[in-house]
Amino acid sequence: MTIKKRLVLSNIAMIVIPVLAFFLMEIIMGYIFFVLFNGRTDDNQLNLFLLLRFVSVLVVLIITNGLLTFFVARSIIKPIQQLAAAAKEIEKGNLHSAVTIKGQDEISQLATSFEAMRKKLQATEALNVQYETNRKELITNISHDLKTPITSIKGYVDGIRDGVANTPEKTDKYMETISIKANELDHLIDELFMYSKLNLQNAPYYYEKIDLKEYLQDYLEELRFDMEERGGSVRLHVENSDHYFVHVDREKFNRVITNVIENSLKYMDKDKQAIDLMLTDEQEYVTLQIKDNGSGINQDLLTHIFEQFYRTDASRNSATGGSGIGLSIVKQIVDGHGGNVWAESEVGIGTSVFVVLPKAGEEI
Repeated sequence: MTIKKRLVLSNIAMIVIPVLAFFLMEIIMGYIFFVLFNGRTDDNQLNLFLLLRFVSVLVVLIITNGLLTFFVARSIIKPIQQLAAAAKEIEKGNLHSAVTIKGQDEISQLATSFEAMRKKLQATEALNVQYETNRKELITNISHDLKTPITSIKGYVDGIRDGVANTPEKTDKYMETISIKANELDHLIDELFMYSKLNLQNAPYYYEKIDLKEYLQDYLEELRFDMEERGGSVRLHVENSDHYFVHVDREKFNRVITNVIENSLKYMDKDKQAIDLMLTDEQEYVTLQIKDNGSGINQDLLTHIFEQFYRTDASRNSATGGSGIGLSIVKQIVDGHGGNVWAESEVGIGTSVFVVLPKAGEEI
């Protein structure tokens, strides 16, 4: 019952109850006086009757108003006090004190909204704590990832300066290693820069209409050569469709494919490495599946691999190299294209990453 209805009914009751009580007392007292005095009363008895009637009406009014005011005020003040106590707990930083107020009046609705706010604040606080923890872990891991190639570069440079590389062959080997480590640093810094721009929503998208089938055929030419050198294979499987037109930012989508495939290559544990790309055509979307035959990922960890700063599972372990933010970049870029990305995996069999994009002509 709403507070308005409660107050209206209370005011009506303050009138109706005394009136009913007055008529009831009139009947009772009239009967008593009629029986006691046989219907014959003098002035003193009549004055006593009027006095008792006045006192009775006054007592009924006081009791009725007092009880109704008490219960109505209690039904309003008590939940307000509970809300005030909960607000003080939140002010102290305690977000674990739940507010439970039953009913359907305005205060109960306010309490429901208050409780929803408390839960959101609690979730936000937990998220901030996790974010801060992950941020510190990310800084630690990135510092390690940056320091490792720098240490190697310094070591090989010192070796050249100290004459350790005393033959042309050694010098070439040292220089090649320095170049590789410098490229690793450049790639890592590029990843961090891209991640920062995407996270701050400061990376503009330059969409163009492309045929995803032709795009992947061109992309895989160079990758196929590298895979063959490693004794592996990469294949593109296409359904019976001539074209797969989508709107993409070519440079950023190239980062999506590269990051997914590089992540797959890190965790290949088979003698014969294989990556298969499959294009399927749906009514409004084009689906790209990138499947590997790596070590796979546990199901309880699978949903976390695209999370920001997530580095606690094997698929994001810095021991294999890299910044550990490659798949976070993938998700942000795919989201920026109005698409969706997820992964399916089976331990010991391999992992598939699915990238779904709207067809050209659909909103992005």
